[in-house]
Amino acid sequence: MTEREAAATPFSGRTAWTRNLQTPLREFLRTETGGAVFLLAATIAALAWANLHASSYETVWGTPVSVRVGDAGLSQELRQWVNTGLMTFFFFVVGLEARREFDMGELRDRRRLALPLAAGVGGMVVPVAIYLAANVGRPSMHGWGAAMSTDTAFALGVLALVGRSFPARLRAYLLTATVVDDVVALGVIAIVYSEEVAVPALLAALGILGVVLVVRARGVRTAVVYWLLGVAAWVALYASGVEPVVVGLAMGLLTYAYPAARGDLERATEVFRLFREQPTPELARSAQTGVALAISPNERLQQRYHPWTSYVVVPLFALANAGVTISADFLGRAYTSPVTLGILVGYVAGKPIGVFGFSWLVTWLSRGRLRPPVGWAAVAGGGAIAGIGFTVALLIATLAFDGTQLEEAKVGILSAALCAAAATWVVVRATALLPPRLRIRALLGTADSLVDLAASVDPDRDHIRGPEDAPITVVEYGDFECPYCGQAEPVIRELLAGRGDVRYVWRHLPLSDVHPQAQMAAQAAEAAAEQGAFWEMHDLLLGHQDALRPGDLVRYAGELGLDVERFRDDLRRNTGAARVAEDVDSADLSGVSGTPTFFINGRRHYGAYDIATLTAAAETARKRAAVSR
Repeated sequence: MTEREAAATPFSGRTAWTRNLQTPLREFLRTETGGAVFLLAATIAALAWANLHASSYETVWGTPVSVRVGDAGLSQELRQWVNTGLMTFFFFVVGLEARREFDMGELRDRRRLALPLAAGVGGMVVPVAIYLAANVGRPSMHGWGAAMSTDTAFALGVLALVGRSFPARLRAYLLTATVVDDVVALGVIAIVYSEEVAVPALLAALGILGVVLVVRARGVRTAVVYWLLGVAAWVALYASGVEPVVVGLAMGLLTYAYPAARGDLERATEVFRLFREQPTPELARSAQTGVALAISPNERLQQRYHPWTSYVVVPLFALANAGVTISADFLGRAYTSPVTLGILVGYVAGKPIGVFGFSWLVTWLSRGRLRPPVGWAAVAGGGAIAGIGFTVALLIATLAFDGTQLEEAKVGILSAALCAAAATWVVVRATALLPPRLRIRALLGTADSLVDLAASVDPDRDHIRGPEDAPITVVEYGDFECPYCGQAEPVIRELLAGRGDVRYVWRHLPLSDVHPQAQMAAQAAEAAAEQGAFWEMHDLLLGHQDALRPGDLVRYAGELGLDVERFRDDLRRNTGAARVAEDVDSADLSGVSGTPTFFINGRRHYGAYDIATLTAAAETARKRAAVSR
């Protein structure tokens, strides 16, 4: 359900209201964290299976599986279908998230690309250098790609367990860096670990991707068209000898992400209203299509495929590839093998050195103009947890090695995951021992937040409640007829009453397509403001959301002791309409399409609007403001 739909839904209790919608990024992080549990369970199951009955493990995953259409067809082992087929969906989701970050996330400010790009590259270059140093002059040098890529799902899942004190923005920073990591890793797979390339088939695959670009430019939004083109490109790449999982990443990167526009939401409301008046199958399809088209294809596809990749595809990949028969003799050989040691030391030492070192280098070279969005202790913790290289590391290991060396590589990858988690816990404990003010700086840093609020607060124009010079500013875009805004009002009152360092700003966003009285109510508040009674009228309107007709508005003016004739004339002449329109324009510029939407110190607030959540968000903003001074 979209924010606009939430506004249109009758209020059904405080619990429903406080269950706020998540952003795509937060939903992505939540799913990755949950999927890590399934991944861990699948890994343990693979190890148990391989050690209890190694022959059945290899027999099952080595089963030949063919897909044929007429005389043409493909035949691979079951494990290879998982690795090259199902994992295409995993990299498709990676591509979607990379595109979302570039279009709507931290990377929409292109200046911020340099830092996570450097962290991602550093987190690959240093581990690869360590691996090459351990394997110099040996045939196993070819497996350097197995030491470079972070498993985003596993890393974020473990971080949620051992790094709870780290700020939430570290997860976003780490995710951005690992997206760079995954993109480069896919390039390495395509270039270094592909078989002998058949040029005609490769050109055919590139031509099909070109057709995708043309179809997208023509505005085609039919999913089956992209499905067919994606499958065709996958088959062509498979025939060329290039790892076909690259198709998933390419298709994801080509999928736009954008916030729902108010115009699209209003059209969706209109087609739903037509269906409500005449519930026919044709109008039902129109309503379904209208609502779906209001959301970007990137968000729709992430919602559809990300849970499947996190909870099914990646765990199945682990089950198929993580099994290794363990014995004392084998472990003794493995932990003296340059393959195992190169991967283990590369991940556990190289990843934190690369992520932290390159982040620091960019900050130094830019003379502080580019700084991580979190403190250096958090960056160090993120670098340590990035040492969990599992999914892509195993994929590259299966391409680069076989036999004993593949088993040794698996031991290195699994051992690195355990050691990286332990190293992260050490960073967390060391940070906790710092003095309070130094600890806050070490966790939150001093970088300026990316400001989401397009129009900054102007005391001469905006309606402000609380101290004008307060260090924390909460801006709400609201609608007097929206039931969720009505539920938010007492929470805001409690927030203001509980602390003296918050100022609150109300801006109008009447959703006239679902709330017919909202526009007039907003103008009534502005008419009351002309007589110095904005907040008194504001409170009355939110307290009587079911009675906002013109007669009710005039009655409220009388109850407040206003000049009723002047108030009535202002309403009749639409005196406050221009002021309301300015707020609506600023909402559009800030990407706001539903109510209530909050900004805290210029940054959009996501999550529940209950007092505990808003208080925690305000406290984080206060600490960041104090550190920045």
